[in-house]
Amino acid sequence: MPRTNMNRARLERLFVAVLVAGALMVWRTEHVQAQRGPRGGGRGAAQNERQFGRGRNLRGVLGGVPLTAADSAVQNVVARLDFDSYKELVRGLTQFGDREQGTERNAQAIDWIEQQLRSWGYETGRIQYEYRGEPREEVYATKVGSTVPGEMYIIGGHMDGRGAGEAANDDGSGAALVLEIARALASSEVTTARSIRFALWNNEETGLNGSRAYVDQRAPLQGIEEPAGSGIYPEPRWLGMIQHDMMMWDHGNPVTYSQALDADVDVEFQLNSAMAEESAALGLRLINANRKFATDYPGVLSNAMSNTDSSPFMDLVPSVSLRENRRLYETGNRANPHWHQPTDLFVTFSDDDFRLGFNAAQTTLGALAHLVEARVAPGM
Repeated sequence: MPRTNMNRARLERLFVAVLVAGALMVWRTEHVQAQRGPRGGGRGAAQNERQFGRGRNLRGVLGGVPLTAADSAVQNVVARLDFDSYKELVRGLTQFGDREQGTERNAQAIDWIEQQLRSWGYETGRIQYEYRGEPREEVYATKVGSTVPGEMYIIGGHMDGRGAGEAANDDGSGAALVLEIARALASSEVTTARSIRFALWNNEETGLNGSRAYVDQRAPLQGIEEPAGSGIYPEPRWLGMIQHDMMMWDHGNPVTYSQALDADVDVEFQLNSAMAEESAALGLRLINANRKFATDYPGVLSNAMSNTDSSPFMDLVPSVSLRENRRLYETGNRANPHWHQPTDLFVTFSDDDFRLGFNAAQTTLGALAHLVEARVAPGM
């Protein structure tokens, strides 16, 4: 459904305001850091140094925001993420090579993903569909909400790749991010008011076929209690969709050997979508969560989401994607030399690269925990 000119103008003014505010926050951070000395310090930085066991100072994301009681509760949830666990999940996916759709290594990777989810206590489901007349499938799991189970947010990453390497970054990094959040939330010590679905899409590389199949099959089932009166919702009503696609490589363009000094987590929505205004608001929640809960890299917001599995959702529900670079302006202009190449290997990436993906996990879970009212039981 097309937006009116008035709504589009209002959205564009909002977006400009967000960008200006972000620029001012970056200036303030740089100004304060210049007065303090190189990249922050203080008790919080020391704690994070110990957490990640690294021998360098934090880059220092914006931070500096006093946390409310609700923020502190979210921080307890985000703290359950583990950097080494995230890396090992990427490594686990790369054992199946590039996991190209239609291959045995793709089928084995789907089974492995399902085993991980079940080992954490989740019930899993599979979406079956056809691609060029051949059967395909993908796996998902759900953290069921304790008080509003009939509403949910979807977080996704595609598990298939291409390029004859290991698809470590595209998109082992995004699939592992979804799995790490699922692991962090799996315990009964963590409750959420609303449900969260963890979707590991297949056939992204052939044209978003797996996520499109999900939308085609599941959108009509939203919010239907089955059986009636049971309190069970096989497809809770969608509240938002957050996609993760290539999370680790921000080395500038021309490309440098190390992660760029201005590397960031790119949050994108699509201005040309029916839910643009709502998607921008969801994106802003992620930017705010990044400032409060991410440890190394800041977040930025842009409005040209493209070529990823949030696209089939964008006219139905607020939808954003998180990336290492803007898809159209940077990734599409050769900002990542390992994209669809045999060099997309686990060993290609440094801990600075993996931390960019981990910071995206902190950003997503920080926003998501607020939205679903996630809490860790006292004393846990």
